[in-house]
Amino acid sequence: MEGKNGFHSGFVTLIGRPNVGKSTLMNHLIGQKIAITSAKPQTTRNRIQTVYTDEQGQIIFLDTPGILKARHKLDEYMLETAEETLAEVDAVLWLVEPASYVGEGDQYIAKILAAAKKPVILVINKIDQADKEKPEEAKNAFSGLMDFAGIAEVSALRGIGVDALRRKIMSVLPVGPQFFDEETVTNQSMREIAAEIVREKALRLLKEEVPHGIAVVIDSMKQRGNGLWDIDASIVCEKDSHKGIVIGKGGAMLKRIGSQARKDIEDMVQDQVNLQLHVKVRKDWRDSELYMKNFGYEMKNGKK
Repeated sequence: MEGKNGFHSGFVTLIGRPNVGKSTLMNHLIGQKIAITSAKPQTTRNRIQTVYTDEQGQIIFLDTPGILKARHKLDEYMLETAEETLAEVDAVLWLVEPASYVGEGDQYIAKILAAAKKPVILVINKIDQADKEKPEEAKNAFSGLMDFAGIAEVSALRGIGVDALRRKIMSVLPVGPQFFDEETVTNQSMREIAAEIVREKALRLLKEEVPHGIAVVIDSMKQRGNGLWDIDASIVCEKDSHKGIVIGKGGAMLKRIGSQARKDIEDMVQDQVNLQLHVKVRKDWRDSELYMKNFGYEMKNGKK
């Protein structure tokens, strides 16, 4: 679509350490839930593209996994995804917590951003959970790393400062065309979003009982003539012992996961859903390129 006079548009990625609040912030920036969130790090595994449009412009957000040292092939995939995204965007939101010093993880991110040579907005998140002086201390600590295109203070969880941040993003984007129509909010298919919803509920309900090594695959998703959706999904874990925990005593945990996921999926499809969950074991799938490809995590650079 042709650009309007004064209409700004571009691609923006969210970068930061695991569990700093990137997905939560993106959901607030676009005004609805797309990316899953949980208290566990590395919730986001694939790059998620979402779109915000208003009279001033259009922002295409690319949410990425948290950046950390790779321990297995899944971590390698997520790090590759985060770094390659930087080459494709017009600006970067670097999310940090309100600390008075720059830790080793953020120093590593600073080097990656310096090499990318893109405008960076420093976003100090979780200001609602910090002492009043901490955000200012964080500004002083991080300002020595590079020249920022802007600095914002937000609470992604409570939506504080999100409107001001959105305006700041628009101000650093170039004048350009409207890439997507006003109704577009994500490039993810309903199958992908449904799988992510199930994984989110599993992560939240299982808490620390099962390591982060679970995946969700939608085996089938069909709509009947009366509007009802039939969805079969598999929760994949790495060990036999984990399977029992996911199912729970008498199937109680699996029922809770299914019940909570069904409600969110019904909100998405705007109709009733018949959700059937199954649990499978695929040992050490996070170190198997074949399983990773089957579960939607495909390595690039000849590592497919």
